[in-house]
Amino acid sequence: MKQLQIIVFFLLLVNFGCGQAKSKHINEFLENHPKDVVLVDVRTPEEFKQGHLHNAQNISLFDVDFENKFSVINKDETIYVYCKAGGRSAKAQEKLLSLGYKKVINLEGGYDVVLAEKN
Repeated sequence: MKQLQIIVFFLLLVNFGCGQAKSKHINEFLENHPKDVVLVDVRTPEEFKQGHLHNAQNISLFDVDFENKFSVINKDETIYVYCKAGGRSAKAQEKLLSLGYKKVINLEGGYDVVLAEKN
């Protein structure tokens, strides 16, 4: 019986933990682009200048004050993060969830998908 209680507790912890990692393909996001969302490009400023999604703000994952720059964003807001191909945005998502942000969505495929479709 005690083992069953431990398993149930663990499942509840996983399902209702500090935040859940969710992903969405960048094309799906662009097709149904929600308005008034927090959209963050975690690439470097140089990459951002070469092109980015409309209404995205640039907060590079490599910024020393990465965490501090997010402090102005409510932890209950839905935050969409993307990068070049999906690696840095997955790391940014992990970091933000560990900081207590509740809903952080990684846009899989990254900006490279957008560029490929333009060409």
